[in-house]
Amino acid sequence: MPLSRRSFLAGTVAAPALAAAAGALGGCAGTVVQPGDLSRLRLMAPASPGGGWDTTARVFQRVVQTSGLARNVQVFNVEGAGGTIGLGQLARETDDALLMMMGLVMVGAVDTNDSATRLSDVTPIARLIGETELIVAPAEAPYTDIRGFVEAWAADPAGTPIAGGSAGGTDQILAGLLAEAAGIDPGQVNYIAYSGGGESLAALLGNQVAAGISGPTDYGEQVRTGDLIGLAVSTAERSDQVPDVPTLVESGFDVEVSNWRGLMARPGMSREAREDLTQLVVDVHDTPEWAEAVETNGWDDLLLTGDEYGDFLADEEARVRAILEQIGLVQ
Repeated sequence: MPLSRRSFLAGTVAAPALAAAAGALGGCAGTVVQPGDLSRLRLMAPASPGGGWDTTARVFQRVVQTSGLARNVQVFNVEGAGGTIGLGQLARETDDALLMMMGLVMVGAVDTNDSATRLSDVTPIARLIGETELIVAPAEAPYTDIRGFVEAWAADPAGTPIAGGSAGGTDQILAGLLAEAAGIDPGQVNYIAYSGGGESLAALLGNQVAAGISGPTDYGEQVRTGDLIGLAVSTAERSDQVPDVPTLVESGFDVEVSNWRGLMARPGMSREAREDLTQLVVDVHDTPEWAEAVETNGWDDLLLTGDEYGDFLADEEARVRAILEQIGLVQ
């Protein structure tokens, strides 16, 4: 049962103004949005349709509505610059009934795009879910595990091209962290950025690169069929999607990376408005519909709220910036 939200839209329209507006409109029902009304909830996906942020936002939208927590939720896309265009727009918003989906990619994009708006300029609400990263090699590769790959990589970093997604994104962050853990200069990593998982998959299947990094959604099927070799996954636990692939930690490398996603809200909101949004996310998380969606999509449940989420973000910003500096993507 949804909890009462004291003032979800508190401060957007004062009570006298509401009364005046109702009178001016002849008292027409439904023409004035009352505080606590979730019918205006909006959810920004700061990327193009079909990607991870967009998918997670639309799953959230569906669960909010089907579970009865809100009557209507609008998802809209603001594309560009690793999500920092949307981040800048959020920083200028005055609407408390707005959430923005984001994640680890945005943490790196803030620095690689020299964004004028930083994550500390908006309000953290909750971390939701995470996905593992899957490191693979072509079927013809001379190594069959991550230690064999790292040995070959250390011998010739420049001659060991690694395929992945956009520059400065989660895939390249993982490559840099693994290089650091293996004693390889992250600045020497030969990382080849592709615009999508399909392009990097083609490079792997064509034996054009030595390894690839992406999510199990992109590479998992080929690992299961034997067309690619699964070398390692990046999270603390193995992935149900590729259960035979070991983690980096159990392979002897002290590296953990989750491609997590979370929610942010506008700056300057009241404590009550932030609590209302946070409670909404907790209510969604606690529904059977959300649990089913997490399992269906192969996500890890990583709910974290309040100051703990803010502290987590600060730690991630420091970790990501340090590795991007070593890679040479930021000064």
